[in-house]
Amino acid sequence: MSKVIRVLVVDDSALVRNILKDGLSLDPNIEVVGTAADPYIARDKIVELRPDVMTLDVEMPRMDGVAFLRKLMPQYPIPTVMVSSLTQRGKQITMDALEAGAVDFVAKPTSNVAAGLNAMLLELRAKIKIASTANVSHWKGKRPLQPLHAQTTARALAESTDKVIAIGASTGGTEAIRQIIETFPATTPGVVIVQHMPPGFTKMFSDRLNQLCQMQVKEAEDGDRIRSGLILVAPGGMQMKVERSGGFYQVRCGGSLKVSGHCPSVDVMMHSVAQHVGANAIGAMLTGMGQDGAEGMLAMKNSGARCIAQDEATSVVFGMPKVAYEKGGAERLVALEKIAPALLNLLTEKR
Repeated sequence: MSKVIRVLVVDDSALVRNILKDGLSLDPNIEVVGTAADPYIARDKIVELRPDVMTLDVEMPRMDGVAFLRKLMPQYPIPTVMVSSLTQRGKQITMDALEAGAVDFVAKPTSNVAAGLNAMLLELRAKIKIASTANVSHWKGKRPLQPLHAQTTARALAESTDKVIAIGASTGGTEAIRQIIETFPATTPGVVIVQHMPPGFTKMFSDRLNQLCQMQVKEAEDGDRIRSGLILVAPGGMQMKVERSGGFYQVRCGGSLKVSGHCPSVDVMMHSVAQHVGANAIGAMLTGMGQDGAEGMLAMKNSGARCIAQDEATSVVFGMPKVAYEKGGAERLVALEKIAPALLNLLTEKR
């Protein structure tokens, strides 16, 4: 018999609290053990009820979801799924919440509310189940990390400009990606990233990373050239492939059909990297639920690429990296803080 997941629902609207409680309770494996109208009540209920997962409204009076998470996670780490609005402010706070320790988020419906609400509740139930398996223990007593700048010379990287780094991630990936790429020198060869995320959020995610990194970061557009110093993030709701065009690589973005359950899909991107970049590619599989990217990474390895995956201890969800390693695509498992140096070393390693 599956373990029942105990959930605390936090939202300032009584109507929304009831909708979420009723909608989550449709799943026999989820029990809403309590609700809270604001973070102050929520804090007391977390101590009292010890829920497995919390859903948290992004925008609330008195204290927003981010401020609450920043205070809560170092004391009581709890897997949290944010319930986000699609307003610009809502997206901004959602990105802040992921940095502050939230595992994932769902977006509130903005049109055709009845149908959208059912879809949102279905997604929320699925993400609560994923969150219940998440490892958030590393947030206990955590203080903000200072970026570690990898020790690889600019000259060595300049000699590897024909290389492409391909990174795939899902649940927990936004923070893992940030920690990795903010250490990359400006001379690092082109990077392509698929992070499972809906439209609109990938643009904000890219813009935020661009403020933190020495490399330029942007949401990919069809035809963008892959070049040193540039990181391209697959746009939400579109597949992204890498192609060779004459003497350079570029991305093709388009198509909304899901592959391996996702759009964008890591498998789509990595299969294209295997086909067009081959032995000039370096791959990394980061934290995430499921197995998207495992087959693509194996294809990369079979084409001569060097590939690694995040280890279990530092993964929020050890799904995608685990399967990539077990299928043979990733040659070894690496702790998050060591992935950036490992990737840069693989770029400059003599074959």
